[in-house]
Order: sequence, then C-alpha cells, then structure tokens
Amino acid sequence: MPEYPLILASSSPFRRELLQRLQLPFTSISPDVDETPLTNEAPRDTALRLAQAKARKIAADHPEALVIGCDQVATLDGLQLGKPLTHDSAVKQLRMMRGRSVIFYSALCLYNPHTRHMQAEAVPYVVEFRHLTDAQIENYLLQEQPYHCAGSAKSEGLGIALIAAMHGDDPNALIGLPLIKLISMLQNEGVNVI
Repeated sequence: MPEYPLILASSSPFRRELLQRLQLPFTSISPDVDETPLTNEAPRDTALRLAQAKARKIAADHPEALVIGCDQVATLDGLQLGKPLTHDSAVKQLRMMRGRSVIFYSALCLYNPHTRHMQAEAVPYVVEFRHLTDAQIENYLLQEQPYHCAGSAKSEGLGIALIAAMHGDDPNALIGLPLIKLISMLQNEGVNVI
C-alpha cells in the first residue's frame, strides 16, 4: 500500500480506467486549470506545464497525497491541435490530419507535496492517419463525438478506424496516461505496483 494517498488530478474517465489497471487505491479530483498554450510554446512544453500545474493545483489542498497530473497535446508539423470542442473544429482537424502523421505528447507528472519532489516527462506517441474521405470523417464524428479529445479522435473507441499505424513505447500514452512511465515514477516514491 502507498505511504501516501494517491490522487489522479483528472476528470477523464479514460485516465481513471487506465489507472485502475494498476490496482492501487486512488481518488480522482478534477483540477480547474486554464489549458491555453502560451505564445510560442512548443507542444511538448505545453503538455508538461499543464500536467505539472494540475498536480500542483490538487496538491495545494491535499498536501498528504501523491498527485498524478496529466495532459496531452497533439501536434502536426509543430502546430498544436487541442481539443476541438465543436463539430466544425473537429472536421477541420481531421481533414488536416488525414494521410499524415500526428505526434501526441502525453505529459505525466507525479508530485509529492510532502517532500516537494516532482517527476515529470512527456511521452510521445506517433499516429499515422488513414486517407479519410469527408463522409468518413462526418460518420465518425457523428457516432463518437470526440470533441473533448486532443486530435478529435479516440483510439480506444471507433477512432481506431481512422488510424493506419501507431508507433511508441507505451500504447497507454495515446489514451492519456503513460502507465509504463508512471510505474517507474511510483517506484521512485517507494510505491511498488507488484
């Protein structure tokens, strides 16, 4: 059992589901953090900054806990692709991405407010998208409505039909929580998963 309570600083049901795989007790608390990228901020840096900000925000009210902060930013040729939020924005994103490779940076932060020890890393995952027709894009969006997902697609759902190939060290990173890296970070804090 962890020496400190474990808190996931996220409202994402997908991240909660991933963390449950480790069979550690935890709670989820949604951080209220402005996710607007800074001017000229690299996508990887945006994801790292936001993951750390989310962890710090929750840790301020829970100094007894280990806090996991996460954020994900998609990038196409250096351009950040955030959460589309609307149907029209999702259509534009998927049209730009069809037939191309997109890098998803899934940032992870584990913060121990008791010791002020913070571990943070952005784990890249490359997704090659199929050459999609406008009709396929519309059909997908109407069925899954992934308007709160970076890059307008959910690989853990019907979005897998949009993907030609994926490349990376941890497939969980694409869903938003790099478990392989998290296990190492937890071990550094004395928490052994098995």
